[in-house]
Amino acid sequence: MSEPELRASPITSSVDFSAEGIQHGFLRLPYSRDDSAWGSVMIPITVVKNGEGPTALLTGGNHGDEYEGPIALFDLARTLKAEDVSGRVIIIPAMNYPAFVAGTRTSPIDKGNMNRSFPGRPDGTVTPKIADYFQRVLLPLADIVLDFHSGGKTLDFLPFCAAHILPDKAQEARSFELVDAFSAPYSMKMLEIDAVGMYDTAAEEMSKVFITTELGGGGTATAKSAGIAKRGVANVLRRAGILAGKADVSSTQWLDMPDGDCFAFAEEGGLIEPLVDLGETVVKDQMVARIYPIGRTGAQPSEVLAKMDGMLCARHFPGLVKAGDCVAVFAA
Repeated sequence: MSEPELRASPITSSVDFSAEGIQHGFLRLPYSRDDSAWGSVMIPITVVKNGEGPTALLTGGNHGDEYEGPIALFDLARTLKAEDVSGRVIIIPAMNYPAFVAGTRTSPIDKGNMNRSFPGRPDGTVTPKIADYFQRVLLPLADIVLDFHSGGKTLDFLPFCAAHILPDKAQEARSFELVDAFSAPYSMKMLEIDAVGMYDTAAEEMSKVFITTELGGGGTATAKSAGIAKRGVANVLRRAGILAGKADVSSTQWLDMPDGDCFAFAEEGGLIEPLVDLGETVVKDQMVARIYPIGRTGAQPSEVLAKMDGMLCARHFPGLVKAGDCVAVFAA
């Protein structure tokens, strides 16, 4: 029995993806709510097209509490000139717009995590509807996809650009070529805890060249981290032959996440005391943090140990943790 055909996406675009020049507009998703019976979610979008050439799809705000990407992309949308482009650039600074406006990782409407919602559903709630539009409309248009991330409110990262190890080695090589072009202080061969439902996976399974970032965290951005994002996206567009001009590159340190030993999780909740700072080296079985029970004094803290030799590249950001939280990430 054949699969039923998916209905059309309810999202409409005010921009014409095939038109030459610069267009600023919206992806409009009807959303009936208490304060607006015929309301809409309006996702800002910019399309810049000039002649023939590859298409870059640039996204931020996949998680709403991560700000380097939106800063870089709102800035690029206002400054990019059509005459400097060969091909097409699609800019969406905040793909999970409800989460971005709320400053939360997931959508306040349906609690949807955009980066666990692919391929989406045209008849789902707001978050899978947005994912479905990216899956069926935007990703097919793209040759290159850059999706900005940072640690949000709960993690803090060394600033790195990353791609994944892929079965298609030509696709993998092209992805790492653009990671190198991004020229972040660190470059990562990245391992995901669970890649099911991710935007990354959706793009890679469509044979797109996909790169991403982790550029800090703590639910804010700094002048340094925002600057890395702005310079990096321009470098990627130049390496891809889409943007005119010379890349502003600097040296990068390559890191690798070889297996699940990269991750350390809290087995008990409590007050975390970091014993190692970002960028410091560790050895296997080294204690990198203590977690103190907070219900009484005098109790012994639990210990968080490194399972590998390497460098601390991410840590839990708030001072209190819950059992199951990722508290440290290491890379070789």
